[in-house]
Amino acid sequence: MESKNRILVMIFSGFLMACSNENPETLMDNTPVQGVVTYKQNVKSIIDNNCISCHGATPTNGASFSLVTYTQVKNAMQNRGLLNRISLNNGNSLLMPQGGPRMPQATIDVVAKWQQDGLLEE
Repeated sequence: MESKNRILVMIFSGFLMACSNENPETLMDNTPVQGVVTYKQNVKSIIDNNCISCHGATPTNGASFSLVTYTQVKNAMQNRGLLNRISLNNGNSLLMPQGGPRMPQATIDVVAKWQQDGLLEE
């Protein structure tokens, strides 16, 4: 019976390993955002998933400012080059998130469209 369980665990593990994917581009929905991009609907989740680990309420890992609120993120877009920093190529020491990899282009495009649409909150 124990041998049978080991075989099942090995088969299950094989399925899990086969599902891994090293290319984040293929894990994202690359469909362009339709309509106006807003912070609350489109951008907040990007910031929360990619920036808050360092740019939280209390910045860590050398981050010098928070990106927790709409006002902070808007300020970073207008005065701190946030869009430029996330748009840099892999290997650039200024790329954010720090140490990379670069976010998928579809994600960066959402942030760029937010700026183009006027950095609206809602």
